[in-house]
Amino acid sequence: MTVLSIPGIHCAGCIRRIDAALDRAGIKHLSSLDDKTVSIDGGESAVQAAISELYDLGFDAEVKK
Repeated sequence: MTVLSIPGIHCAGCIRRIDAALDRAGIKHLSSLDDKTVSIDGGESAVQAAISELYDLGFDAEVKK
């Protein structure tokens, strides 16, 4: 899994929006409000698709090192 850091996550509503968008895009993921992260289950194309979806929602995302 690739973990994306998303500092703009502030509440459960943010998580619901992210989950809905990534589910619609068919991207397997696990979101964490506490850690402000989304873990992507898939290769580089899935990660890039997730980053694009998150950007469209107004969230900056970067791969957590």
